[in-house]
Amino acid sequence: MSETPEARLRRMRALSLEGGGADAVKKQHEKGKLTARERIELFVDEGSFVENGAFVTHRCSDFGMAEKRVLGDGVVTGTGKVDGRTVFVFSQDFTVFGGSLSGAYAEKICRLMDQALKVGAPVIGLNDSGGARIQEGVVSLGGYAEIFLRNTLASGVIPQLSAVMGPCAGGAVYSPAITDFVAMVDQTSYMFVTGPNVVKTVTHETVTSEDLGGAHAHAGKSGVAHFTAPNDQACLALLRRLLSYLPSNNTEDPPVAPCDDPADRADASLDGIIPPNPDQPYDIRDVIRSVADRGSFLEVHEEFAQNIVVGFARLGGRAVGIVANQPAVLAGVLDINASVKGARFVRFCDAFNVPLVTFEDVPGFLPGTDQEWNGIIRHGAKLLYAYCEATVPKLTVITRKAYGGAYDVMSSKHIRGDLNLAWPTAEIAVMGAKGAVEIIFKREIAAAKDPKAAEAALVAEYREKFANPYNAAEHGYVDDVIQPSSTRLRLCRALEVLRTKRDRNPPRKHGNIPL
Repeated sequence: MSETPEARLRRMRALSLEGGGADAVKKQHEKGKLTARERIELFVDEGSFVENGAFVTHRCSDFGMAEKRVLGDGVVTGTGKVDGRTVFVFSQDFTVFGGSLSGAYAEKICRLMDQALKVGAPVIGLNDSGGARIQEGVVSLGGYAEIFLRNTLASGVIPQLSAVMGPCAGGAVYSPAITDFVAMVDQTSYMFVTGPNVVKTVTHETVTSEDLGGAHAHAGKSGVAHFTAPNDQACLALLRRLLSYLPSNNTEDPPVAPCDDPADRADASLDGIIPPNPDQPYDIRDVIRSVADRGSFLEVHEEFAQNIVVGFARLGGRAVGIVANQPAVLAGVLDINASVKGARFVRFCDAFNVPLVTFEDVPGFLPGTDQEWNGIIRHGAKLLYAYCEATVPKLTVITRKAYGGAYDVMSSKHIRGDLNLAWPTAEIAVMGAKGAVEIIFKREIAAAKDPKAAEAALVAEYREKFANPYNAAEHGYVDDVIQPSSTRLRLCRALEVLRTKRDRNPPRKHGNIPL
């Protein structure tokens, strides 16, 4: 008796759900990894996933591949909901041909991305792949290029999030690299252009996959990874939380969350958080957490360039992007990595209508031959460019030092800052008092009977005149000098006022940021 259409559909559906089979699934679990479908089900709202392309197979007949066809061909694609909002998801299936990418597999991802761009919804890629399917040669390479093109065209239009949950090597790494945020799973994921064997052959270095391209290598050294997670479950939960701060596309505002934290909540501890010694550090995260809605701060790039802190938070339920100098690391100085980290984050927030809140305590740019020869001018200009270009509401709080060119860069009034506040402890000047005195009064100090005493007196005089916010306030460069404990109230009120802000840049194809 022939198979009925209904029976065939049920059989085909069951086959499509098997992936690489029970043995391959078992091996995946033994590595501490979830399967492609398990990841999707954990990520999206329960029961919301609708799959597309379940019956796609590869079209390769070389190297015995004609007899090795698996429904879905190694990637699960479809739509679902996260907190009730539509998302487009692809999840690479390592149990099928090691998750390797074929031409048909790439087409599934490209169709998904094309539709996401038309609909205006985020794309989330769950990466777990051995790379290009060697049996297909250039067809597979062409498939990667098609994906890279769509990553680029979607950039700044819809949020793109990548989770690396297994291998991601060779050309495959450039798709996550173009996306907005990359999360990696500790000990089970890695990324590199060339693996340990090639490295050993070419440079004679012996290195493991984990040390070369593991989660913490990319989170702390290269800056490729924005987040790390201890396992697949935590990684997926992190992505869900990240999405809660983001709009679905660049024409929308971020979602507003319910907030039971009063806008006028004052934290008296802020009034004494700045140490009396201007050279003594404090943790800027304490300021951020005190000012933001309770428990709302999500730090981005936590392990990379720790002299600057960036992340998302909420003020009165509204999502904001935080950029803050960190006095507890390198005195909060701006160096190459901090500049690039800050610039990338500022540009993301501006692209997706997320207001920027800057906490400033910066003694300047890091001096030295290493920084100069590696391009601190070019890289520092990226942060300046990003702030200048941004048209979202920009709020700045100067907590202590704002010296030299770094004062200009960190969202100053001169580069279209909407509200610039200062604490009474703010020091806004070309440089620190001691350095200024050594230049201005070099001859007087040298001629004094007691040079040390003369210098100390002049430093005290300079500090009294310039190491405060009032000179800048007189010129209108600071809108107000406020009690630190009132910072939350002032920022919440400003966000409400600036909610309908409209600003635009001159018409152009695109600017030429100093890359």
